[in-house]
Amino acid sequence: MRRSTCLLAVAALAALLAQVPAARADNSQQAKMTSCNADASAKQLSGEDRKAFMSKCLSQGSSTSTSGNSQQEKMKTCNAEANTKSLKGDDRKSFMSTCLKGSGNSVH
Repeated sequence: MRRSTCLLAVAALAALLAQVPAARADNSQQAKMTSCNADASAKQLSGEDRKAFMSKCLSQGSSTSTSGNSQQEKMKTCNAEANTKSLKGDDRKSFMSTCLKGSGNSVH
């Protein structure tokens, strides 16, 4: 009885570990989308120019800096967007907090 419980626990752990790479890939793509979107907003692109920029940005391979350190990349893009909006003091702190949590691109 004990052995079957142990085997069941090992099988469950193996199943969970198999899901980890898929979740990381989704987060990486999501971080890339967030970063590209913030860059496009910081450059104040719209219409066809924005579409072209987003397409190019998203199609770039894993050699982009977003795959290296997504938190650092988020900080960079949020900072650029805050600069574009000329935010200072508490407004900047609030914006940066929201942006770094991942919902900063919807605040315009």
